[in-house]
Amino acid sequence: MIPVQLQPEPPHFFEKVQKPGQKFLKETPDPTKHWEKHEYWRKILKDLYVIYNRTCAYSCHWIPPDTGAKTVEHFKPKKMYPQEAYQWENYRLVCSTLNGRKKDFEDVLDPFIVQEGWFVLDFPLLEVRPGDGIPTLIAEKVKETISRLGLNDEGTCLQMRMSWLRDYIMVPFPFSYLETKAPFLASELKRQQLIEDIRKIMLF
Repeated sequence: MIPVQLQPEPPHFFEKVQKPGQKFLKETPDPTKHWEKHEYWRKILKDLYVIYNRTCAYSCHWIPPDTGAKTVEHFKPKKMYPQEAYQWENYRLVCSTLNGRKKDFEDVLDPFIVQEGWFVLDFPLLEVRPGDGIPTLIAEKVKETISRLGLNDEGTCLQMRMSWLRDYIMVPFPFSYLETKAPFLASELKRQQLIEDIRKIMLF
């Protein structure tokens, strides 16, 4: 995971999402039982997709339009924080797989507050771990986030990192392309000065 900068809300966000959402919350004593017909956040999903460069905030991988379902992740779960359900600042662009893993749990670090070096990659295994020298409390939160989201799961996140790296080495395609499609992987190659030397330590 890498830092994600909060972007300005779309010009039509208030009319499409916040205004009807606030009306619903005002009129409904227990909104948690009636979300289905009031998922106004779906109206700006395309905007979220473009504004955050089609990149999952948790896996840091590009979300393909044909196979990678994109979802609006409420970082503060709407079940516990209904008043945050229609707030732009509470939305993260996340693929459906990791959104499903996050669910209503609150032990995942917010990409909006994550700092450089909190999450790092071990090469050649490509496993995510806490960065060296970070405070113990932060390191524990990083571990909890990795575990909750399955960032080292062989069938999803790790496999995808391996796929992007294999294509970068074998195709090959420019490093700038990798920065667009797998920014966490690219940032770690750059930080560890492996942009070129990675070819010497990876065996495909």
